[in-house]
Amino acid sequence: MRFEILSWSPRALYFPNFATAEQCQGIIKIAKNDLKPSSLALRPGETADNTKGVRTSSGTFISSSEDKTGLLDQIEAKIAKATMIPSDHGEAFNVLRYEIGQRYQSHYDAFNPAEYGPQKSQRVASFLLYLSDVEEGGETMFPFENGLNMDGNYDFSKCIGLKVKPRRGDGLLFYSLFPNGTIDPLSLHGSCPVIKGEKWVATKWIRNQVQDDED
Repeated sequence: MRFEILSWSPRALYFPNFATAEQCQGIIKIAKNDLKPSSLALRPGETADNTKGVRTSSGTFISSSEDKTGLLDQIEAKIAKATMIPSDHGEAFNVLRYEIGQRYQSHYDAFNPAEYGPQKSQRVASFLLYLSDVEEGGETMFPFENGLNMDGNYDFSKCIGLKVKPRRGDGLLFYSLFPNGTIDPLSLHGSCPVIKGEKWVATKWIRNQVQDDED
C-alpha cells in the first residue's frame, strides 16, 4: 500500500488512490439522504449556541454493519491494514459534506480528560477518506506543525500551517496520541472553508480499545 509521510510532528501519512471513484460515489450515495447539521462534543460550560460556527458541515454516522452493499466493510478492512489497528477499534464512519463557506475550526480529535472528564477509551488516530475533489479551499490543516503558532495567540478560525488538499479517493491518516497514550499537542487540526465546489469526506476515528456496537 503506497503512502507518503507528510509530517513527523504531528505524525501524518498520505495514501494516494486509497479508494476508487466508484467506491467514493457509493459512500456518498449511502450517506446523502441522512445528512444532519454536524454537532460537537461539548466541554463543561459550552452550549450549541456559544459554539455556533465552530463546525458548520452536515453529516451522518454509518457503521459497516448497517451497509448492506459491503462497501464500507471493504474500506474498513483497508483502513485496518493501513493503520495496523483492528477494525473493531473504529467508530462508525462519519460522512461529512462541506458546502461553500463551511468549515471546522481547529480542534483535537482526542478528548482531554481535564476538559471533558474521564474517558472509557481514547481516539488514537483518525483516517480521512476524501470522497470528492474540491475546486478551491476545503483543505485539512495542521496549524501547529513542527511547533509553529503555539505562542498562545493562535486564532482557531485561521487556515494556516500544513495543508492537505482533498482529492477524491485519497486518504489521510494522523495520530492524536503519542505511543505512551498522551495527547499530541501538535495534532490540532481543522477544515479550511470551502471557497468553490463541495467537499465530501468519510472520517474513521480509531480508539485504543475495542468498540461496542452501541459506541
